[in-house]
Amino acid sequence: MKIGVLGAGHLGKIHIRCILSEDCSSVWDFAGFYDPDDQNAASAIAQFGVRRFDTYEELLGEVDAVDIVTPTPFHFALAAGALRAGKHVFIEKPVTHTVDEADELLKLAADTGLKVQVGHVERFNPAFTGLRGMTLQPMFIEGHRLAAFQPRGTDVSVILDLMIHDLDLVLHLVKSPVKKVSASGVAVLSHTPDIANARIEFENGCVANLTASRISMKSMRKMRLFQEDHYLSLDFSEKNAQIIRLYDQAADNLPPVDQLMEFDTPRGKKWLEMRMPETAPVNAIV
Repeated sequence: MKIGVLGAGHLGKIHIRCILSEDCSSVWDFAGFYDPDDQNAASAIAQFGVRRFDTYEELLGEVDAVDIVTPTPFHFALAAGALRAGKHVFIEKPVTHTVDEADELLKLAADTGLKVQVGHVERFNPAFTGLRGMTLQPMFIEGHRLAAFQPRGTDVSVILDLMIHDLDLVLHLVKSPVKKVSASGVAVLSHTPDIANARIEFENGCVANLTASRISMKSMRKMRLFQEDHYLSLDFSEKNAQIIRLYDQAADNLPPVDQLMEFDTPRGKKWLEMRMPETAPVNAIV
């Protein structure tokens, strides 16, 4: 299938590189990109030797799908135009600038029967995919996503810029309706919140406490999950996970005791197993 990229800024170039990589070249035929910014375009051409389309409409006429990597306020118009032209769409997060735009885009996608995917790439991070096959029923989740300030990300708040990844993961993990949200945020360097905290309570009793900041001195992308007899620590930067599990004497699947740590608890004797799932290097965007 032929694909074109809309937007050749910092993130757009990362997408172009991924599409041109060996992992993608067998699936996608890269037609080129459209970006009205001459500096962005010149940089992409110099770096990759790819074609720049003169107009958005010209690109649509030569592709089967578009990859939208523009500032968020342009997402809806570009995606809606692509769908009306019969093209599949991939959109970097956040999907649109407003909820109303997202609802309208969802309806348009249903009406056209075309594929629309949003770039919630942390679902494909090895730290998260390493948990596949586990029964996950977290009752408390804590997430920290911290980054240094980058002016290019301030067209939206830190919630839509960074916390959106953890919100997506939490809603993917907790199979229960949201009961209550308590949140606060502060604008420090931009016109929208640069640091925010959200406490999300679910009908089943699970609580998620998420913090996101784009004005931190160090980077951090971690999440911890707590459920009965399990503690899971995910590091999305290092792309690994640590799983700690407790067993009791009656457990049918108790591993060899010599591989476990034994200790006493108010609920009786327990054995602790600590392991790190094997993960393979992967580019989550691909």
